[in-house]
Amino acid sequence: MDIITTDHLTKYYGKSRGIIDLSLTVRKGEFFGFIGPNGAGKSTTIRILLGLIHASSGKASIFGTNTSSDRRQILENIGYIPSEAMFYHNTTVAELLRLSANLRRKDCSAEALRLCERLQLDPNQKTDSLSLGNRKKVSIVCALQHCPDLYIFDEPTSGLDPLIQKEFFDLLRERNAQGATIFLSSHILSEVQKYCCRAAVIREGQIAACGDIAQLSQTNAKRITLTGADEQQIRRLLEEIRRTDTNTQPPASTLTNPNSEPDAEPYGKRTDIRDFRTADNTVTFLFQGNIKELMDRLAHISYTDITVTEPDLNEIFMHFYE
Repeated sequence: MDIITTDHLTKYYGKSRGIIDLSLTVRKGEFFGFIGPNGAGKSTTIRILLGLIHASSGKASIFGTNTSSDRRQILENIGYIPSEAMFYHNTTVAELLRLSANLRRKDCSAEALRLCERLQLDPNQKTDSLSLGNRKKVSIVCALQHCPDLYIFDEPTSGLDPLIQKEFFDLLRERNAQGATIFLSSHILSEVQKYCCRAAVIREGQIAACGDIAQLSQTNAKRITLTGADEQQIRRLLEEIRRTDTNTQPPASTLTNPNSEPDAEPYGKRTDIRDFRTADNTVTFLFQGNIKELMDRLAHISYTDITVTEPDLNEIFMHFYE
């Protein structure tokens, strides 16, 4: 069953781009990552899903219901954390949590107390005096205390210290194990890689790729690190490989693009050299292409050590952000 569905969702703010032709699905029980740099369109997508703004065109549904037709019923079963939390002045944390529960017509006092204890949040604090991290904790409790079936989080960990971040994701794993669906918007790739089962990459308002996390991590690119090599000699060698590459097929997506052919190979077939860096007598770069040819050519130059490793997910996704 699909919990979230968007169909060619488009939003313009006047002439400015929000999102363009965005189509994706999130299945029941998934821990789904929505990845992209700031300004990519993540918050715009979430605000349309929640009915806070209207799309210019296209459709979105949650729990099989159009988000514009029965917003109140949908929101009763969603836990939402905005990227920035603002509260009523001159209230306490406890008062704010009760207000949030009353809006859903539920008594959440026991669960709210349990969550406050786990997140080290004092319910007697005044909201006006809360730090950024504590404001985010209040948002988390408001989103979790009524135990909804769907959680939609927009950059939820900003401002949280590492220990509270760990506790927060422990809570999410528990809720996910109980059957809840989690939609996590983030630009922190390590969070998505560690906790999500599937993810979509959004770039400049459009879905660049979507797939299982294990699938997204697959690539025939390698991180090459050479110690004791001459930088200019390596640059000339790589340029020669580029010049002799006669394969004219355009590079495929590193990830699984929803519009690509099923047999498209990750990271393409042509030679691609990225992220060339030098430091402390070491040269390192990402190499995609004929690794045997590279090794044959490296055999004719001088260096003291070489390592060949898989790139991490952050390096793979930077291919789309650039």
